[in-house]
Amino acid sequence: MPDSSGTEGKRTAAGTGDAEGGTELKRVIGPGLLLLFIVGDILGTGVYALTGKVAAEVGGAVWLPFLLAFVVAMLTATSYLELVTKYPRAGGAAAYTNRAFGIHFLTFIVTFAVMCSGLTSASSASKAFAANLLSALDVDGDHARATMIIALAFMAGISLINLRGVGESVKTNVVLTIVEVTGLMIVIAIGAWAVLQGDGEFSRVGEFDTTGGETAFGAVTAATALAFFAMVGFEDSVNMAEETKDPVRIFPRMMLIGLTITGVVYVLVAIASVTLVAPSDLGEGETPLLKVVEAGAPGFPLDLFAWITMFAVSNSALINMLMASRLLYGMSRERALPAPLGRILPRRRTPWVAITFTTLLAFLLIGYADLGALGGTTSLLLLCVFAVVNVAVLVLRRDRVEHRHFRAPTALPVIGAVLCVYLAGPLAGRPADDYRIAGWLMLIGLALWACVWLANRMLGRRRNADRSAD
Repeated sequence: MPDSSGTEGKRTAAGTGDAEGGTELKRVIGPGLLLLFIVGDILGTGVYALTGKVAAEVGGAVWLPFLLAFVVAMLTATSYLELVTKYPRAGGAAAYTNRAFGIHFLTFIVTFAVMCSGLTSASSASKAFAANLLSALDVDGDHARATMIIALAFMAGISLINLRGVGESVKTNVVLTIVEVTGLMIVIAIGAWAVLQGDGEFSRVGEFDTTGGETAFGAVTAATALAFFAMVGFEDSVNMAEETKDPVRIFPRMMLIGLTITGVVYVLVAIASVTLVAPSDLGEGETPLLKVVEAGAPGFPLDLFAWITMFAVSNSALINMLMASRLLYGMSRERALPAPLGRILPRRRTPWVAITFTTLLAFLLIGYADLGALGGTTSLLLLCVFAVVNVAVLVLRRDRVEHRHFRAPTALPVIGAVLCVYLAGPLAGRPADDYRIAGWLMLIGLALWACVWLANRMLGRRRNADRSAD
């Protein structure tokens, strides 16, 4: 809703998105392209790879965690919408945190958490790619060693593409989004056909599996904490604000529509999945939707669906590794991380040290954690970031601007912050591995921060000594 306070009735520079002194980027993204960017960024590894893991937590009611994750995402999205229409420039969570609190260390932690979420997401995409490739090639036997080798090779390939330099465009994203949506529509259509033919067991959608000793509430919250991984991605779109035509006007509508579309698709995919495959079987392995297609349409070419899945997760991995390496590079250039991370290849103009560092971290994550832990760690890191953003939007209410912008009802960011903190905490039944992986990643970040702090302190002493000598 528009903010009606003060002089904000003026649709001046913000009407074209130049509220803060203009932009150097070309505004080429209209409503349709922005919607496809948002939908394409959300869809991907989460639903393709983790539907089975969520089913293992709750049983047949696998659709409920996806629905609750959608609600939490929608609450947080209203905070992002207020901020991106109030400050229609690229920057995202780090920029909003810095503007709201002005604490350099907190800004660093938020930025590094976003970077680490990209690494865990890309690593989970690598494992999903490997599992689906083995299914497409119909490889029998123990897949653990082969999955590891393929996932590492895939990540190495992503790093080479990253080093060479990739010009991502939203028009390419249109093609990728169509492929991702096609795969999910196939699952939904097969599920609907099976129900109409009297096949499958639709009654499973109301069943809870609490055999692990948890209450239904505990099982649902634990599954929601994991399912939230499937909803992330909408926050990336705010970085397109400077390239969007009239972001103040079209961002709210397109983001809310995009989130709603993905939420509906996820719920329908979840219902189709448990209708055709028992939750216990769905939770085994790392290719749940392939099992659904095979059960509902035995004659469907499974290798084709496997390739669709690989295409979807490949896009997720590349985008996240690009984001992670560029974030490290940018933090280095701002002197928040060691200077070597800012070095670039002379000819390719790509940040080779940052790319190498993030790739090595991804290798460790692939070797150390399974798919469920990687997805859970991604959602944990972003839930913490989203909690900060939900608080930041309330703090920044005191900062007035001279243009109309979206204003979230105050209750929404408050509820969003509380839910994000709860889902990120141990009361939600989150596995210990999520905290262990996130903790090690944050320790690496703190070590880098300490290196910079010590270097700056030593440099300051040297300068003071030189001045004294003069």
